[in-house]
Amino acid sequence: MTTLFVSDLHLSHQRPDKLVLFKKLLAGSARRVKAFYILGDLYENFWIGCDDQLPPNPEIISALRDYSNIEHTQLFIMRGNRDFHLNDEFENSTGCTLIDDPTEIILDDKKILLMHGDTLCTDDVKYQKWRKFITHPLVKWIYFNMPFALRKRIARDVRSYAADAVQKKSPEIIDASQETVLKTMNDYNVKTLIHGHTHRQAIHDLELDGTPAQRIVLGDWYEKDCVLIHDEKGFRFERVEDYINNNK
Repeated sequence: MTTLFVSDLHLSHQRPDKLVLFKKLLAGSARRVKAFYILGDLYENFWIGCDDQLPPNPEIISALRDYSNIEHTQLFIMRGNRDFHLNDEFENSTGCTLIDDPTEIILDDKKILLMHGDTLCTDDVKYQKWRKFITHPLVKWIYFNMPFALRKRIARDVRSYAADAVQKKSPEIIDASQETVLKTMNDYNVKTLIHGHTHRQAIHDLELDGTPAQRIVLGDWYEKDCVLIHDEKGFRFERVEDYINNNK
């Protein structure tokens, strides 16, 4: 059976073509797979709650719910750095299963580690401190008890600050640390790690204690797009439109 992985779709009203493509995937070939995993950053703008009815949020939630309502579909979503605060309300609205970061799954009797990927970027010390703060349970509780207008304003200001901060950082700092990658894989005793966040689509061959291993990095959906496919042939990347056309 086929399993699909995507990440960093960054869906927004500014790129309606990607939303159309995502809905086309959910309404077509993705309905015949064993499981569909979205490993963070489904949204472009910071998630502020299901009460945010600005486009394309309602359309995305509706598409996810329609997919989840199909018999035998399994939809798993991991929080990313744009959607730290996806919660039970989102889970109930979409019918998805929210999964922790990291999460272990089994494919072909082998353990696979799934992550969004931002916690691997440990050279970016300022970001890691901010992430620890923003994901603290008390901070999340306070945030969701704020009025919608205030949450919206905070999300807008954070987005602006984050975009400016990234522009000032070197590519090396905001990439995954090789040392952290190897340590994480050793800690979880896995030979395959799949993550997104860095937007640097690739399959990296590694060696752990003399054993071949792989780090698979999912691409983003800004200019291009990609889906990682796992089936009887192993892992491979395809453009989403190609995957849809090849599996009608």
